Amino acid sequence: MPGLTSAAGVVSFLAEPEPELQVFALKVLNEEIDSLWTEIAGSIGDVEALYEDPSFPERELAALVAAKVYYNLQEYNESMIFALAAGKLFDLDHEGEFEDTIISKCVDTYIALSGSAPPNNVNQPPPQLTTAFPSTANGASSISASLASPTTPFSQSTLPSRSLLSRQDSSTAFDPAIQANGHVTLPGALPASIASQTSVQRQLHAIIDELFERCFKGGSYRQVIGIAVEARRLDVLRRAILRAGEDEKRQRKDDGGNLIRGQELMEYVLEICMNVVQERGLRNELLRLVLELLNDIHSPDYFSIARCIGYLNEHTMASDLLVQLVKKGDPRATAIAYQIAFDLYDNSTQEFLKKIRDELPRAPETAPPAQPLDPSQSGQQDAPEPRETDRLLEELNDSAGAPVSSSENGQESEKEALSPEAEKAFESIRTILSGTKTIELDLEFLFRSNRTDMAVLNKIRDSLEARNSIFHTAVTLATAFMHAGTTHDKFFRDNLEWLGKAVNWSKFTATAALGVIHRGNLGQGQKLLEPYLPKDQIAGTNPSSAYSQGGGLYALGLIYANHETFALDLIRDHFKKATEEVVQHGGALGLGVAGMATGDESIYEDLKSVLYTDSALNGEAVGIAMGLIMLGTGNIKALEDMIQYAHDTQHEKIVRGLALGMALIMYSRQEGADELVNGLLDDPDPILRYGGIQTLALAYCGTGSNKAVRKLLHVAVSDVSDDVRRIAVMSLGFILFRKPSNVPRMVELLSESYNPHVRYGAAMALGISCAGTGLDEAIDLLEPMIKDPTDFVRQGALISLSMIMVQQNEAMNPKVGTIRKTLQKAISDRHEDAMTKFGSAISLGIIDAGGRNCNISLQTQTGNLNMSGIVGMAVFTQYWYWFPLTHFLSLSFTPTAIIGLDQDLEVPSFKFHSATRPSLFDYPPEQETKQEDAPEKVKTAVLSTTAQAKRRAQKKEKQQRRESMDIDQSPTTPKTATAGDQMELDEPAPKAEDGQEAEKADGEKKEGEAPLEGVKKKLEKEKVGYLLENMSRVLPAQRKFISFPDGRYQPVKKPTGGVILLTDTTPAEPKSLMELKAKKTVKPAVAPATLQDRVSQALNQQEGTSGETGGAAEAVGVLTAVDEDVEGGEEADVPREFDYFTDEEGEGGA
Repeated sequence: MPGLTSAAGVVSFLAEPEPELQVFALKVLNEEIDSLWTEIAGSIGDVEALYEDPSFPERELAALVAAKVYYNLQEYNESMIFALAAGKLFDLDHEGEFEDTIISKCVDTYIALSGSAPPNNVNQPPPQLTTAFPSTANGASSISASLASPTTPFSQSTLPSRSLLSRQDSSTAFDPAIQANGHVTLPGALPASIASQTSVQRQLHAIIDELFERCFKGGSYRQVIGIAVEARRLDVLRRAILRAGEDEKRQRKDDGGNLIRGQELMEYVLEICMNVVQERGLRNELLRLVLELLNDIHSPDYFSIARCIGYLNEHTMASDLLVQLVKKGDPRATAIAYQIAFDLYDNSTQEFLKKIRDELPRAPETAPPAQPLDPSQSGQQDAPEPRETDRLLEELNDSAGAPVSSSENGQESEKEALSPEAEKAFESIRTILSGTKTIELDLEFLFRSNRTDMAVLNKIRDSLEARNSIFHTAVTLATAFMHAGTTHDKFFRDNLEWLGKAVNWSKFTATAALGVIHRGNLGQGQKLLEPYLPKDQIAGTNPSSAYSQGGGLYALGLIYANHETFALDLIRDHFKKATEEVVQHGGALGLGVAGMATGDESIYEDLKSVLYTDSALNGEAVGIAMGLIMLGTGNIKALEDMIQYAHDTQHEKIVRGLALGMALIMYSRQEGADELVNGLLDDPDPILRYGGIQTLALAYCGTGSNKAVRKLLHVAVSDVSDDVRRIAVMSLGFILFRKPSNVPRMVELLSESYNPHVRYGAAMALGISCAGTGLDEAIDLLEPMIKDPTDFVRQGALISLSMIMVQQNEAMNPKVGTIRKTLQKAISDRHEDAMTKFGSAISLGIIDAGGRNCNISLQTQTGNLNMSGIVGMAVFTQYWYWFPLTHFLSLSFTPTAIIGLDQDLEVPSFKFHSATRPSLFDYPPEQETKQEDAPEKVKTAVLSTTAQAKRRAQKKEKQQRRESMDIDQSPTTPKTATAGDQMELDEPAPKAEDGQEAEKADGEKKEGEAPLEGVKKKLEKEKVGYLLENMSRVLPAQRKFISFPDGRYQPVKKPTGGVILLTDTTPAEPKSLMELKAKKTVKPAVAPATLQDRVSQALNQQEGTSGETGGAAEAVGVLTAVDEDVEGGEEADVPREFDYFTDEEGEGGA
């Protein structure tokens, strides 16, 4: 039948009474609908009437024609409804735009209907995070907080597009709040026919089930998992994973191959949970399902199970898993348990790890004293049972309560049957969970692989005037960052005269730098800092400087950072005894760093008592320390105390410290922090609004939440405070550091803002999010900002460039050499501002962090959030207000190494293979130091008249000789007068000149040989693949090229960097171990009693009389000396005499 040019005649058949004519018309219109739909649209009522007539034989055909007409009219909701009513006539196999659009609409509707169902209890936020926060305290507003529903997640309220689980488009998305009523006129509302008609929903589910079945047959399990997660259908997710396992087994029986690997599918689900799902409650529910499915597998992936347990904060399940692996008695199972323990330490808090250690079984000998301690410890934890963290754990443990108790009973019954091997394994696991083993290995790697370029550090010192406090602090910070964790403090020993110029807070910062340099030196840290710590004053002795005492406590906390040991109690004792504000300031910072995330209520109360003294000097540090102790707990009581006092005090420094402390308490709480964020952002105090932005950044750090990003961008362009706008732009880096490539595009326009604070925030956001990536887009934005007219913008650009370029060489990024020269040029430029020089000095320390063996990472080797790294970066950004906080950046330094351990937790000597060119990931070359030649003797200026007189005299002498006919065969006198020989008149230096000429000749020969050597080196570099010793530097981009060809040692999991457990395939053979060089005894220096002793000790150290001690010991005499400007009162008379003299001068003038 030829194609119709008009549908008028066929459409008229629809009004005929005979059903045969109506069916004929529908069939013709269905075939020609694409070209004739405009004419059919006028008679769409007749088509719908045929569909609604129960006696009409081809109702499904009428529904299909109506669906296509509405599709062409772009009324997709109605089109989908009639397509569902078409039943089998709607062919899913037919490929076309109509079918694809309707299928997509069906999926969206399915997700909307499933999402509108009432959520389970597990899916709701924890109870302590949804209670009404006291938002009205001395004028604090809570308008936004009252508008936010306590059950509606902050990340789901009004999310923009481009986010799975948060798509919002008026044509495709539906609002669960209004779809039940069926308001079709409202944008995004679900039609009433779907919301009310169960038949349509039944047809919709049938279409979706058919789609799922086709995906199963085609092996497209990931598509089903994605739809199930979006629709919150855990039953579909379970079915997809189980179906994948069944198909895998069936495929193995058929051809011995694998259709899909179950482990890869589980990893995909975990990746969705942590990187895509933005609601914390849904994530926990999904992780519980994955954990249940993993445990049902015959040979489960223990590392995936451990990741789920760590995410869920299930300490009991973690201890059960470790006990299960150890009691297998298999060496490989024990190695897996050790590896899980290392991963748990990297990804968990001290409070969580302590609970796991306490739950591990002990030997029978130690069991009797341990049993009475356990109930007492539980009783102590029950005392603060109303605490919010414990309530959260109870919520998470509801579903696993019964099996946990049975497993605990099983452990108690089997404690007596522990074998010596199991007992040793549990003790090793406790050591690993305490962090001691990881810290020791990292310290050993940084110590033996230190590649600090001292020439750069010396140039910084020579270029910056040490008498200026900001420059002295800059050199100190650069030294600390370059030697972070290496224990190499030789620079302080070699520059005691320079170090002696430090006064007041510069001395505080210099003493604290020792903690950065010796971070992780657990065995000797206390001995090194003992002379600096506060001591009881003895009669007849001069007290040491309060600044060095406070810096010593701060340094002690940095050495034992995030490692709860005796140092925490030691710092706490000194803090409670201290009466001087400077010592309390350093003690508070040390307490916060060492007791990070312990949730210790007693330490919190000690800090709060000092806070209530209302001292501006120590109040800021105490506020930060309170947040560090309660890091991530969401403790409502602490938040109430802090926000109340923030409104009561008049000191801005205290308010600023409390604002940051509240942000730290809400670390990684996500929607649980929404009410606090809304309340702080509506506060009239700009410092509290500043804290609200910090709270938002830390609560959603690494989530990529679009709602959080939108809120930050809104504040960045609307707030009246420059400080708030600056931190709003800067916080984008914390939200998006897992997607660094998105940040340059987002801040591109902000980097060109008229407001310098916004430009500075854009620069720092790039540095935070793109740290260690060498991202070209970020560098292109930062390079113009180096020449910004505002000094602090140039400072931020330089710091960000160094953070991005850390551990980059010419092969990885050709711009690194130019950037290094730019940093050095900024320091030596006399016309450069002090702020820019300060930033460039810090940048040179950051770019060579940890002896060029550390990277700046806000996530761990396994992809989790690096808690200490994020906290360190957040506090570091406050150097804008207080320079000593710059040391916190060292918490973000992560050693980049692969450290292999055998089953005895010893470091074997073996090699692994890197399938790259050696130069690709090599260390950057050290700076070539130009040897400054001795100043050449300037030739004596000869006047023209003198030269003419000499020439006349020589001419006259020659004439006299010719006249006398006296010819000398050896004309020595004229030879001495020649210009070329005048350079050889200096008698003492011919040997040196001969040596220089010889060196020049050798240099010319070397230059001639250089091309040949360059070709050889190039050929060698082109060889792909080389071997690396154990405990070698391996950059994050290099890990994918690492393999273990050594037949003896094989890793228990895919290498991710850090500590890797190895299985020894030939344990009977003797093994070669690596010598640990970092374990050496250090003789601590005794603090001199008097000022004369300090001076004499410093002089003796400068003469080299005590060369056996380290820089920390030799610097004691300089740093602990009391500054002269605060010792006596004699110098106070000088201003009086001066004033008296001016008065006399004024009277004489009158």
